[in-house]
Order: sequence, then C-alpha cells, then structure tokens
Amino acid sequence: MTQTAAGVKGRSFETKIERISLDKRVESAVDSLAVEEPLEIRIGFGGEHRAVSITMRTPGADAELAAGFLFTEGILHAPAEIKAVKHCGKFPNNQNTIRIDLAEKTSVDLKRLERNFYTTSSCGVCGKSSLEALTVAGAREVLETGAAKIPTGIIHRLPEILSRHQTIFHETGGLHAAALFDFAGNLIDLREDVGRHNAVDKLIGRQFLDKKLPLAEKILFLSGRASFELVQKAVMAQIPVIAAVGAPSSLAVEAAREFNLTLLGFVRENRFNIYCGGNRIEARAP
Repeated sequence: MTQTAAGVKGRSFETKIERISLDKRVESAVDSLAVEEPLEIRIGFGGEHRAVSITMRTPGADAELAAGFLFTEGILHAPAEIKAVKHCGKFPNNQNTIRIDLAEKTSVDLKRLERNFYTTSSCGVCGKSSLEALTVAGAREVLETGAAKIPTGIIHRLPEILSRHQTIFHETGGLHAAALFDFAGNLIDLREDVGRHNAVDKLIGRQFLDKKLPLAEKILFLSGRASFELVQKAVMAQIPVIAAVGAPSSLAVEAAREFNLTLLGFVRENRFNIYCGGNRIEARAP
C-alpha cells in the first residue's frame, strides 16, 4: 500500500490535514481514516480457478469474508467443501487476491458463478425477481424460536454494547459494523468494514468456518441501515432477528416477511420500530 503523510497503522490510515474552525483558524493535525482496498475473490475447482467477485473492503479477515460471501450467495453449503484458503496473485506479498480451493467431489453451479450477484441496491431488477433469486440460492424460511423471546430492554442496550466494541470505528469514524448477539444480549462476535455487506459476510463467514450454522436464537445487529442484501445473508445463515440503527428498505421488509424474520429499525435512543416478526419480542404495552 502506498503510504502518504503519517502512513498506515493497522486497519487505519493516518494522514496530515488542516482543520478549519468557525473563526477561520487553521490548525495542523493528523487524522485517522479507514483503509479501503479491493479484494478479488477467486474459487479453485477441477484444476482451474476463476474470479467470482471483486469488492472494496477493509483489509483483515479476508478468509472469513470470502467464505461468508460464497456461503450467503449459495455457492458453498458446508465448511467441508473447502480444501484450502490462501492469498495469491502475481506480485509478492499480494494480500488483495484470495482463493478458496474446493475439496474433491464438491460440485459447483457454474451458472451461479456467471450471474450478477445482488451485492448492491442498484441491481436493476424488480423486487419480485430479487425474492425469487433468493429462493433459488437455497434460502428457506427461518424457523420459529418457540417460547424464546427478547425483552425490549435488551434491544435498547445493543447500540451501547456495539459502540463499546467498535475499536476501529472510534479511530476513523468510517466503518460499518455487524455484530452477533444471543437473545440474552450477550455479544458473540463483531466485525467492521468499509462495506456493510462485507462486515456481515465476515461475521457469518467466521461462524460458517467454525461450523456454528444455523444461527438459531441469534440477533444480527447492524450499525447502519437494513438493506435487502443484508436480509438475504441473514436468511441464508438462518438468523431470526435483524436489528439496525438505521432504516430498512422496502424490499428488506418484504424479504423479512417472506422468510419469517423479525426486522427492527431505528434502534437507538431507547426506541425502535418493529417492521415485522413482533412475535419474537417480549410483550409490549398497547
């Protein structure tokens, strides 16, 4: 990575700036920025390998990101399908290309490798087509959690818990976070990235590699808004509850209803909205 000014420090980038105040006073300072670099995800099978996706991400947890992406896109189904994961490329110490080699006898749907993944909100297809594509990817309705319900007080505490553990965000202010909680409000894991979908892929990818899927009676908490592609990833991992600091999109709500998820938005300042699946939240006052 090219270093300018103060240079790179871990997953943050320090650079010299001039800070202008209201009284037009100019101060020299050093600011920390979130590192953003491309990652090419490749898949190896049958003696060949091909590129599957390129995403802009914060370096770190690349194996989790690649595994999580391939799982949530319906290409991988179990950790046993992976033979090896390694960075590769034409240049020494290349950390921006990662390859997942598949185990023998692992079948790959080549048509799925050739399609345009729903990784942005500008995919150019209608909502109905998006929901149908999610079903084709192997998504299934999230099972009911039985008698287990989440007290509203726990939902209110999630933003503060997330904030305390967002170490890189506090340095840079430029990262999204995805966290996994149990229904008792215990933090299980957290990932940060410049891309909100990357943060979720890293989070789910770690659980996938650790053979902890499906993620029943878990909460996916998002530091930003809840979009369709993030609901898609939760459905694939069988996470029953999504809570977001920001608003959901219309298609996110449709998908959550279609696949029996609980979707909460505007979880901040001791309030939140229930968009669907209120049966998993402890009884509310009328």
